[in-house]
Amino acid sequence: MNDEDLMKVKVCFIGDAGVGKTSLIKRYVLDVFDDRYIATIGTKVTKKVVETKDPKSGEQVRLMMLIWDIMGQKGFRELLREAYFFGAHGAIAVCDVTNRETLDELRYWIKALTDVAGDVPLVFVGNKVDLASSAVIREEDVRGLAEKYGAPAYMSSAKTGQNVENIFKALAERIVGKMRSA
Repeated sequence: MNDEDLMKVKVCFIGDAGVGKTSLIKRYVLDVFDDRYIATIGTKVTKKVVETKDPKSGEQVRLMMLIWDIMGQKGFRELLREAYFFGAHGAIAVCDVTNRETLDELRYWIKALTDVAGDVPLVFVGNKVDLASSAVIREEDVRGLAEKYGAPAYMSSAKTGQNVENIFKALAERIVGKMRSA
């Protein structure tokens, strides 16, 4: 298979500043973690080739994921959402398990996304489970919100790598399923 055989898909990360969006991307693409917080300014796009299977046919499919990392400041949602969300094939919605407000804010991020991109596959992530002693969001909380959108939920840690691969695999499979059934 060459590059022409790749399905190119745009994946947006959504969630408030500091929830670990950039760290999850770095862990997945580069397998590194850096706990120094540096706010994302604007948008950064990272590419990664992913192999998944079509949930209907079982056929192996290769995707070129264009992973869009966004600054999480609230004003950004309104300011640049058209450019950021336009053409998205799916999204990963991230909250920080040590900050309750970040879970509540995901509803607003998802509305901003769907207003521009329509109904796209989602995966919900409760990140920073390595900070369990400070957690105020439980797995049931993340799953409860995810179920309202018909989406899976994962508890993860960009620091340890827990579930990071599974998050991207789940989204890739859901995107392929939706694109192939359209």
